[in-house]
Amino acid sequence: MSTQRFTRDRRLLTPADFKHVMDGAEFKAHHSHYMLLAKASAHTTDRIGFIIAKKKVKLAVSRNRIKRCVRDTFRLQLPANYALDIVFLAKNALADIPNETLHSDFAKSLQQLHNKISKQLASSL
Repeated sequence: MSTQRFTRDRRLLTPADFKHVMDGAEFKAHHSHYMLLAKASAHTTDRIGFIIAKKKVKLAVSRNRIKRCVRDTFRLQLPANYALDIVFLAKNALADIPNETLHSDFAKSLQQLHNKISKQLASSL
């Protein structure tokens, strides 16, 4: 039985990892409550990191719920492996979104991001 765990190699861990994406994001996907920034990496798998400030989401319980929902969607529904580093950047009122909506919206945003990448790859050929 294969494991679907969210291991350390699937996460952005160091400030340098985040800086790499934030300084030169090649792809973006916008949503009213969050933004995804992505950049190609030297790693073999897609990785994700979270920036959810206390100023945007007050309660730690809410911040953890959001991270759990996004990690779960990222782990289970990632459309393809482009070896990307992705940063999930929270905006206002993210804490008010129910889990089901967050799951579906994030899955759509991931798909949107991967469509942009596919378009760029197709146009560069």
